[in-house]
Amino acid sequence: MQLMLTLEIWRKGRWYIARCPELDFVSQGESPEKARQNLYELIQIQFEEMGALGTLEDYLWECGYRRDHGAFVSPLEVIGLEKFSVPLS
Repeated sequence: MQLMLTLEIWRKGRWYIARCPELDFVSQGESPEKARQNLYELIQIQFEEMGALGTLEDYLWECGYRRDHGAFVSPLEVIGLEKFSVPLS
């Protein structure tokens, strides 16, 4: 089974934060590549454990995924990303 996921990478000081918003998983690393690698590893480990417990499909359902012709599909789709400022009162 394959899932389409979104990867966000943020910089926080000397660390890089990798986040998958669809699953609400977060990891970090000292480089963008290491943060990404750590996130992929986290997802793989969590999916293996949930699969062994029989809870993976329930978790995906809670994350908004639905079955569509045998595949899980998320209703979320990133259509843009921008930075902006707002005045503080």
